[in-house]
Amino acid sequence: MPKVSIIIPLYNKAQYVVHCLQSIASQSFVDWECIIINDGSTDASAEVVSEWLAKEEDCSRFRLISQPNSGVAVARNNGVKAACGELVTFLDADDWWESAYLEQMVAFAEKTPDAGLWAANYIYYKPGKTRVGVTNPAYIEGAYIDYPLSYYRGTGMPVWTGATMMRRSVYEASGGFSEGIRLGEDFLLWSKIALRHPVAFLDKPLAYYNNDIPSGQRATHNLHAPEHNMLWHLEEIECMIAQSDLSAVNHPQAVAWKQLLDKLRVEGLRDYWLDKGYHEAAAEQLRKVDWSAQPDSVVRFYRAPMWRMRCKHLIYQTGSVLKQTLVKILHLS
Repeated sequence: MPKVSIIIPLYNKAQYVVHCLQSIASQSFVDWECIIINDGSTDASAEVVSEWLAKEEDCSRFRLISQPNSGVAVARNNGVKAACGELVTFLDADDWWESAYLEQMVAFAEKTPDAGLWAANYIYYKPGKTRVGVTNPAYIEGAYIDYPLSYYRGTGMPVWTGATMMRRSVYEASGGFSEGIRLGEDFLLWSKIALRHPVAFLDKPLAYYNNDIPSGQRATHNLHAPEHNMLWHLEEIECMIAQSDLSAVNHPQAVAWKQLLDKLRVEGLRDYWLDKGYHEAAAEQLRKVDWSAQPDSVVRFYRAPMWRMRCKHLIYQTGSVLKQTLVKILHLS
């Protein structure tokens, strides 16, 4: 039985997936299996994987499983169901790892056995904008961090899916990924785990978060219906907090969670707030925000005349499209 199971959801990433798989095949740690879930790709993703496996000298640790398109949460959950490892880790098909990723993460897990979730730092990759993903994590003791405070104060997600490892038992006890949600399903799972277990953070950039993909292939490109966006499901986290030891008045961690959830709402709901079809749904969620604790710039944004903000948003979107078009033209010339 392999010690680590690697789960890769695959949907229309034909041009990226080989790089991803090569980074797994080159791992210095060898006690692993890799489950690739083809989530109903409409491009040649599955064929590319099959061709690569046929050429790979040792392909016995890889398995390709196909399913009808059901979303990334279902793909990951099905991958775990098919897996055998004691530990599970995830990697999207357009991202990749350093060759020492698994070796260092397993060693880190052995040094911090009380953790329910292990995360490593990562590189946010985009030509001209490459940077370290997490800065200034809020450590509690040793390698353990205050997850909500680290997220609230930092520049990036302290737990990013492609640099995460957990015990299979912890994953199952937390219910896995919420299958009805297509944006932010990972945040909900990490939060549920962080409310029950310590989170350990390895401040070494061992993974690469690839943002150099067409905007149309990004989960954040379109406005997902509220039922598919985690911003409309944050009450799950709030209910867990209310039922926990954090419910005491002014508990530091409860305050940090409130700050983080409010930050996610005011930043994540801006486009919904400006959209006529989703404005009222966004307004309902924004009523839960403690506005007295928000920066003046955020308050001004939401209090500005709607017509003005929609005009500015339209100008920004037009400029973004023109910029992307220009980059493509220059790349082809």
